[in-house]
Amino acid sequence: MRRLRQAALGVCAAALAGPAAAQAPAGDLVRELVVTAQKRAQNLQDVPVVVAVLPARRLQDAGVRDIKDLQILAPGFNATSTASNAQTSFRIRGVGTVGDNPGMESSVGTVVDGVLRARSSVGHGDLGELERVEILKGPQGTLFGKNASAGVVNVITRAPEFAFGGRGEVSLGNYGAYGASASVTGPLAAETLAGRLFAAARSRDGYAQVHKGAGPGTQTDDSESSRIVRGQLLWRAAAGLEIRAIADYAARNEHCCVNFPTRIGPTAAWIDALAADAGVYRPADPGARITYANDDMDNRVRDGGVSLQGDWALAPSLDLTSITAWRKWKSTAGVDNDYSSADLWRRPADGRHFTAIEQLTQELRLAGRGERLDWIGGVFLHREILDVGVHTELGADYERYYGLVLSQGANPAFISTLTGLPVGASLPAGGGPRDRFDHKAQSWAAFGDATLKVTGALQATVGLRYTDENKDLTAHYRNALPAAGCTAALARGVPASALGVLCAAHLDPAFNDAVVKQSRGDRRWSGTVKVAYRVDPRLMTYVSYADGFKGGGFNLDRARVRTGVIGTNTSFPAETVRSWEVGVKANTADSALLANAAVFHQTFENFQLNTYDGVSFVVAPIPKVVSRGVDLDLAWRTPVDGLSLAGGATYAETQYGAFTPPPGVSARLPGSRLSYAPLWSATASGAYVRPLTARLTLRAAAAAKYSSAYNTGSNLDPAKVQPAFALLNGRIGVGAPDEGWAVELWGQNLTGEDYFQVIIDQSLQSGTLAGFLGAPRTYGVTIRTEF
Repeated sequence: MRRLRQAALGVCAAALAGPAAAQAPAGDLVRELVVTAQKRAQNLQDVPVVVAVLPARRLQDAGVRDIKDLQILAPGFNATSTASNAQTSFRIRGVGTVGDNPGMESSVGTVVDGVLRARSSVGHGDLGELERVEILKGPQGTLFGKNASAGVVNVITRAPEFAFGGRGEVSLGNYGAYGASASVTGPLAAETLAGRLFAAARSRDGYAQVHKGAGPGTQTDDSESSRIVRGQLLWRAAAGLEIRAIADYAARNEHCCVNFPTRIGPTAAWIDALAADAGVYRPADPGARITYANDDMDNRVRDGGVSLQGDWALAPSLDLTSITAWRKWKSTAGVDNDYSSADLWRRPADGRHFTAIEQLTQELRLAGRGERLDWIGGVFLHREILDVGVHTELGADYERYYGLVLSQGANPAFISTLTGLPVGASLPAGGGPRDRFDHKAQSWAAFGDATLKVTGALQATVGLRYTDENKDLTAHYRNALPAAGCTAALARGVPASALGVLCAAHLDPAFNDAVVKQSRGDRRWSGTVKVAYRVDPRLMTYVSYADGFKGGGFNLDRARVRTGVIGTNTSFPAETVRSWEVGVKANTADSALLANAAVFHQTFENFQLNTYDGVSFVVAPIPKVVSRGVDLDLAWRTPVDGLSLAGGATYAETQYGAFTPPPGVSARLPGSRLSYAPLWSATASGAYVRPLTARLTLRAAAAAKYSSAYNTGSNLDPAKVQPAFALLNGRIGVGAPDEGWAVELWGQNLTGEDYFQVIIDQSLQSGTLAGFLGAPRTYGVTIRTEF
C-alpha cells in the first residue's frame, strides 16, 4: 500500500503540475484529440474516463499494424500469443483472458468501427488505414456491453472522403520481410456517394530454425503471410442522413508458432533416444531461436464481414444511429503438441482441428443534446455460433516414450508388459479425440446514459444497462480408435502412474461417442455513476464508479469426475467487477500540454482463470481479484518547432485474494500477483519534423516501452518469470513537405531484446519448460506516396 500511495501522489502531482510546464504556444492538442469513449464525439479532456488516445500519425511512426503492436504506445496494455496468432489475449491493468480456450469470452472488448469482435484473437489482424485507436481502461459495460470488464480497444479506421486521393507504400526488411499496401478514396456520384478501397499484402521468412527429425513435417522455419482487402461506401442519402457500408476480408497463413526450451527436464533424454536427431534442443538457449518439431505448425485464419451504419440527424439536437453487422472467422491449426522431433502427439494440419465463430449484431441508439442534459439510449442484439473441432492424435513414438517414462528409461516396451497387448497396440498411432463442440449464444441488452450539467462547472453522469443472455452447448465426444490400452489397464489393475497415461482424458473410453448437452443464462444489471468538476478551463477532476461483467460459459474440453466417468457440467459463472476511479485532467492555456492522471481500485469476483495442465484446459472461478494503482498519460507539443512528445505510465497491484485452490489450480496463487501483471509499465514516444530545403523535409520518430518483471505462467511457477525489459522502435526519413512522397529507414526492437510472451510446461515432457518469444530485432526501408 505504501508503494501505491507514493505512486498515486507522484502521478497526480505530475498531472496537476502540467499546466505550468509549457514555455510557448505550440498547437491545440485539446481540439485534435477527439474520442468516442462515451459513444459520442467529445474532446479527450471532457471525458471522465481513462482513455489512451493514439492518433494515426503516432501509430504510423511506431510501426503499428495490428492490436499487438499497440503495446509500444499504451502503458498498462498487454497482448500475447502462444501456439498461433489465433490464440491471442489482451489485458489491461493486468486483467484479461487467456486466449487458448474459445469457450471463454474476452475481458478486454475489441470494437472496430462500432462492431464488436467476438474474441481478442478475432480482433487480431491487420488494421488497415487508421484514423485513431482509443484504449479505454476499466469496466466499460454500460455502453460497450458484457465483455468489457477490464476495458475496451476501440479502433476507428479512415472513412471514405469526397476529395479524390490515395496512398501507397512498399516495405522491405530483414528476415525476407515484404509488405505492400494501397488505398484510394473519392467521390463516386457528385456529392452524395464516396468510396474507399484498401488492400495490403505482407509476408516474412521465419525467425526460428526448426529441426524436423524424421518428419513428416518439412517446414524448417516459422514464416507467415497475410492478405487483406477492405471496401467502403459512404452515402449521403438525404439531408442529415449518412449511411456507411464496410466489407472486409483477410487471410493469414502461418507456420507459427514454435517455442524454445528454457529448462530441460529429465524426460528429454528419452525423447532424444526416440528422435532421428537430437530431439530437444540443449543446452536451453532461447535466444538462439533453435528448436525441434517433427510436425509442421500450419495455421490458417480466414476473417471477413460486412457492416452497415446509418447516422440520421432527426433534429438539430437528436441523432439516431443504427449499426448492423455480420462477421465470420475461422482458424485451422496444425501443431506439434510436444514440440520435439520425436513422433509423440500432434494436431494434424488438415483442417480438422479448427475454431469457427459466426456472429450477427444489431445496435440501435438515440442520442440527444440539450442545454443542460446530454443523453443516449439504445438496444443491442447479439447472436453467435461457435463451432470447435478438436482433433489430436498420438504419434508412432507415443507408446514407446511412455514405456521409457514409466520404466525410468529401462524398457521402451514397458507399456506392453503392463497391458499384455502387442507392442504398439496399447497406445496406437492415430488414436486420440475427435470431439466437436456446437455452441450457440444469443443476447439482448437495453442501455441508457445521461449527463446533467448541474452548474457551469459541475456535471453528473448516470448509466445503466440490462443484459439477458442464453448459451447452449452440445458436445459430441469421439475416440478415433478403441481404447484397448485403457480397457486392459483397468482389467489388470496397473499402477496409478500407468493408469494415468493409458486412461488419460484424451484416451478414456467413456468419451467414445458420448453426447453432453448443457445450457445456462445470465440476466444482469450493470451501470456507472460519474461526477466531474471543472476547476477552471484548464483543469477537470472527477470521481467515477462502474460495475460490469464478463459472461459465464463452458469449458470446451474434456472433463471427468474420475476415470471412466464423464463430467457433464463444464460451465463456469459470470465474472463481475466493481471499480472506483478518482482522476484529474489538465492542460495548459494554449493546449500544447496535456497531463491526465487517475487512481483506480477494481474488485473482480468469480475471476475466470484458464490454466493448462499439460494435456487439458481447466477453468476455475477465483473468488476475488483486486487491481489497484494509478495511470498517467502525457502529450506535449513542445516549444521546439516540429518536436512533439507523448508518454504514460501505469502502476498496478493486481492480486488474487485469499482462497482455497480447487483441483487443477496452483497453491501459489492465493495472495499473489496475477500472471502478466507487471507492477510498472511505461511508454514514451516522440516525433521531430524539420524542413531541410523548400522541397525536402526530415522526419524522425521513436517509441519505447518499459515493463517491470512479471510471471507468464497461470500456475505462477517462479521459473516462468519474464524479467524487466524495454523495447525501442524508431524510424527516420525524408520526403516532400506535403507528404506526397517519403522514404524511411525503420527498426523494431532495435536493442534486440529477447523477451517471452509466455512460458509453458512443455506438453508430455516432465520438468521441461519452453517459451514463446516476442519478435527479434527487425529493420528495413519503406517507400510511401500520397496524393
